[in-house]
Amino acid sequence: MNAQQLTAAGGATSFVLVFDTGDEVTKELLAFAREYRLDAASFTGIGAFQSVTLGYFEIEKRDYKRIPVNEQVEVVSLVGNVALGDAGPKLHAHVVVGRKDGSALGGHLIDARVRPTLEIVLVETPAHLRRRSDPTTGLALIALEKE
Repeated sequence: MNAQQLTAAGGATSFVLVFDTGDEVTKELLAFAREYRLDAASFTGIGAFQSVTLGYFEIEKRDYKRIPVNEQVEVVSLVGNVALGDAGPKLHAHVVVGRKDGSALGGHLIDARVRPTLEIVLVETPAHLRRRSDPTTGLALIALEKE
């Protein structure tokens, strides 16, 4: 993955991240977040995957059902955020992928391998977001400060 800073204005910094064939999306995004010490950011992306694992959160099991997609797909929409968790930055991303027949699949992004490219625009904000474990679901949810 290659990254370049685009702008820095008003406390917000924008980057473009360009992934290459074979790059592991979640691994590379987390490495970038750690390197740049991101506390709060949002991102969008388009491109293609050679494989992806989607997740569907099963509330009664308090865990994600893993949905492997082992074929070339287009990334129709990738949206997500980065917030600080107890052990460093955490990603939360959802993705919609398109198959060659035009059908679409979507869900939580668990992991994916790029082919041929993935382009992400990431915007870091000056705010600090923190994730805390929710006892009801077991999910690490953004904890907003109480005024």
